[in-house]
Amino acid sequence: MPANQTVRRKSEGVTPGVSVIVPARNEEVSLGECLESLVWQRGVDFEIIVVDDHSTDCTREIAASFAAAPESKLRVVDAGPLPPSWTGKNNAITAGVHRARCKWLLFTDADTVHLPGSLERALAEAEEYRVDMLSYSPKQIAVTFWEMAVLPVVFAELARQYPPLKVSDPNSPVAAANGQYILVSREAYDAVGGHAAIAGEILEDVALARRFKAADKKVRFRYAADAVRTRMYRNWTQLRDGWTKNLALLFSRPGWLAAEILIMWGGAWLLLSWTFVYGSHWWWDSILIPAFFFMFGRLVRSDFSVGKKFLSSVFGMPMFAYLLLRSNRAHARGNVPWKGRTYSEKLAAGH
Repeated sequence: MPANQTVRRKSEGVTPGVSVIVPARNEEVSLGECLESLVWQRGVDFEIIVVDDHSTDCTREIAASFAAAPESKLRVVDAGPLPPSWTGKNNAITAGVHRARCKWLLFTDADTVHLPGSLERALAEAEEYRVDMLSYSPKQIAVTFWEMAVLPVVFAELARQYPPLKVSDPNSPVAAANGQYILVSREAYDAVGGHAAIAGEILEDVALARRFKAADKKVRFRYAADAVRTRMYRNWTQLRDGWTKNLALLFSRPGWLAAEILIMWGGAWLLLSWTFVYGSHWWWDSILIPAFFFMFGRLVRSDFSVGKKFLSSVFGMPMFAYLLLRSNRAHARGNVPWKGRTYSEKLAAGH
């Protein structure tokens, strides 16, 4: 049986420390900075495994340059053939896991940057809270207009859908994780079947968290600007395609949520426009002011500046609604393109 279709069910032969697994497919823009931040981690034993997922750019060469350094803790491996009904990321991570040697596994994306000492602190946090999974939501770096407008809405809505306190509560059914940073104990990971058990899931991070919670494994989830940051998408095309892949899976009723956002946004700005045309009156302000407080209240949960939240309230909400509807339609058609591959929800069922 191919190695990437199996999961070791026991954690024999592992060593203390952390195996950091970085799946990478055409990540030449960001991989160097990510690896630079990882190789300089201190205070904990670790190894880094970069899994080249059939990249056609300089991803492998960049990773190999770090592996060639004296006393390097980094290895570069191949993802191997993509089995039927598997997503590329799940296949790449599984290939990395099979080469991992440590008691803890950190799955992190190639577009992340890790603050000095964060790996040691994350391991200490996981051990202090006695969790089987520790997932961080990184600080999101927004540079372009599209990023600054859309990301505050997306992450505000995610915080409403998956409140970290509920995710971290063993008595709550709410389960979530951020695939940009997931630290798990190897023993618990193997016990739930690892990524092989969710091979066809496009939203693999949330699916893995659900398996952990279903198996009564303890999960901790929090915002972690003190540990890791990321710039997920660098232009409109990447942002559009990335959230088209994810949004319909993150929210159970994307069409209704899009309608709710548009009604709230349109109503608030319509009231403001009416005020500019016809003037302000106390009775009108009693409607207008609560409408704007309600709209801005949707954005409070996102960890962005006031300026970016304002930009998001003007432009980001209708753009978010558009992306929700686009994602819903793409999944309904079973045609979700991402990094040169096409996925559908049928993958998760193994069809």
